[in-house]
Amino acid sequence: MARQTYYFTSESVSEGHPDKVSDRISDEIVDLYFRKSVAAGMSPWDVRVAAETLTTTNKVIIAGETRGKDVTNDEIEAVARAAIKDIGYEQEGFHHAKANVDILLHAQSVDIAAGVDAGTGLHIEEGAGDQGIMFGYASNEVETALMPAPIYYSHKILERLAEVRHSGKEAGLEPDAKSQVSVKYENGKPVGASAIVLSTQHKDGLSSADISDIVMPYIRETLPEGWITNETTFHINPTGKFVIGGPDGDAGLTGRKIIVDTYGGMAPHGGGAFSGKDPTKVDRSAAYASRYLAKNIVASGLVDWTNIQLSYAIGVAEPTSVYVELDEKHAALAVRLEEILPKLMSLTPRGIRTHLNLNQPIYARTAAYGHFGRTPDADGGFSWEKTDLVEAIKAAV
Repeated sequence: MARQTYYFTSESVSEGHPDKVSDRISDEIVDLYFRKSVAAGMSPWDVRVAAETLTTTNKVIIAGETRGKDVTNDEIEAVARAAIKDIGYEQEGFHHAKANVDILLHAQSVDIAAGVDAGTGLHIEEGAGDQGIMFGYASNEVETALMPAPIYYSHKILERLAEVRHSGKEAGLEPDAKSQVSVKYENGKPVGASAIVLSTQHKDGLSSADISDIVMPYIRETLPEGWITNETTFHINPTGKFVIGGPDGDAGLTGRKIIVDTYGGMAPHGGGAFSGKDPTKVDRSAAYASRYLAKNIVASGLVDWTNIQLSYAIGVAEPTSVYVELDEKHAALAVRLEEILPKLMSLTPRGIRTHLNLNQPIYARTAAYGHFGRTPDADGGFSWEKTDLVEAIKAAV
């Protein structure tokens, strides 16, 4: 039997963390290719982007492969600078107007394209953009989001601090920040925070005590009532000073925060990053699909948690395996779900893109504070967070 009393920790990083700056720029490029290429008459099914970004002191390097129409380097540079400005970087070491931007994008490999495009490779249907394994997880620990509590609240602390920074209410805060929440579990349920770590970049002249006075009210209002007690340990800016931050303090790379992007270590990760990739890349789209299925299973009330794995071969449409993990008492249900889920939703790359409506410029918003546990947007963003498959799952099982 699994342990019922334990502590579990997850971390998050803010939109101004150097890796997240890189993720944001890469995802802005995906959105740009969808907007511009479709406006120029290209089918969204034919857009391809795999953009990787490196950020360091006043330097941005963008490399990768694309297929699109009427997208210029000037436009790519413009969206990169706009993203940096929106995040809030106007510092001497990293400035949206002063940073040097190198663009090294080139056409997608014809060999890869032949495996992905419908009717051009060894298979008739559009194939997966790469081989790989993808996981989706859901839990009723946080009822509104069906996410593990440690990663959910780590995100929420940083989101709240970003809100008050952008509004000007807390002008002493700067964009780069990290949080970490350790949650105590009793009888398998989260009951409180045993430790909270927060490091945030700040304007020069503020002490750790000053930063603590600024952030503590927002931490307290973010966590559930009763979670912070006299036994909760706090580490606020434990190094004492955090003025130099962002890409000036540490180089950033696209795809280096994949555990932050998903479930905070509470569930497995297939290893592939999301940001900078169009939805033919199953690293991204099949991870969204597996989360969608897992969330709908838990939302149906059948189980408290579930973990789903999908796997693919490059150029092949159908997944090579579908695995549903539940607790031991629901072993028969897991087998049944493995049979019915592919009937309720096509798990081919084209089927996923169609069902979740992924051929849209909806990706830059995913770059910070997690790809999961978010609220679906009216324009189709975070469509994988919908729970519109609940009744079909109930009826099938």
